[in-house]
Amino acid sequence: MANSMTGFGRGEASGSGYQFSIELKSVNHRFLEIMVRTPRNFSSFEDRIRKTLQGRFQRGRIEVHVNVVETEERKRSVKVDKDLALSYDKILEDLALALHAAHETDIYRLVTLPEVLSVEEPEIDLDTLWGACAEALRIASDSLGQMRRIEGEKLTSDLLLRLDLITGYLQQIAERAPFVVTDYQERLQDRIQTLLGEVEVDATRLANEVAYFADRASITEELVRFNSHLAQGRDALRSNDSVGRRLDFLMQEMNREINTIGSKANDLTIGQQVVSVKSELEKVREQIQNLE
Repeated sequence: MANSMTGFGRGEASGSGYQFSIELKSVNHRFLEIMVRTPRNFSSFEDRIRKTLQGRFQRGRIEVHVNVVETEERKRSVKVDKDLALSYDKILEDLALALHAAHETDIYRLVTLPEVLSVEEPEIDLDTLWGACAEALRIASDSLGQMRRIEGEKLTSDLLLRLDLITGYLQQIAERAPFVVTDYQERLQDRIQTLLGEVEVDATRLANEVAYFADRASITEELVRFNSHLAQGRDALRSNDSVGRRLDFLMQEMNREINTIGSKANDLTIGQQVVSVKSELEKVREQIQNLE
């Protein structure tokens, strides 16, 4: 069955003192677009996340939100920039001398000046942590994929039903088509008789005119092509491939065929069925925008 492009998935996994929570949100898009948001320290994971999702999905705009929480306390250290502290103290001494003020080195004041003291975070082994992130991503991807499949099954059922309705309208058009020529012949003969009165109608010219009309109004080829497109559409919906763009193309072809049928048939009854077909095709077109 075809998959939808809309869905949501969430996954969590822990390892090496960190817990990864990943949320995936997917909406319709013509192609596959992946937007990744990670904490700054884990920005190097973005390319790996994209490549992983590119192997799972083919269409849709997927937003990825990665949240990372420390589960174990890490040892931090404080670093002092002695040269910078001495430089600060020398500048303050020179300033005091210029202002004829007393100067006394205040170490507690010096350490509050910018960048004299800094906290050093322990180095993070990103290659080791990727395993936990990848597991959270796998769980979230599975959840998103399942939701897209369930939604896709609902859309597929609705689309197959609408294709069946269209098939029914085409059957009514096909049944009506042979009578279009006979009705035209009767109307033409009645019109000629009205105009000519008792004058005998030239049967050969009348037959030629009817034959010309029959050839011009024939919709057999259009009906054959339309039914072929319907069969291809059903096959696509029942496959496990990415079918959205293929179905979109088939809808364009079906619209072209039904427009030709409507213009060639020149019949009120067929015209009513053509309107019904167009209405269903528009509903189908809107629905397939949601398919992967």
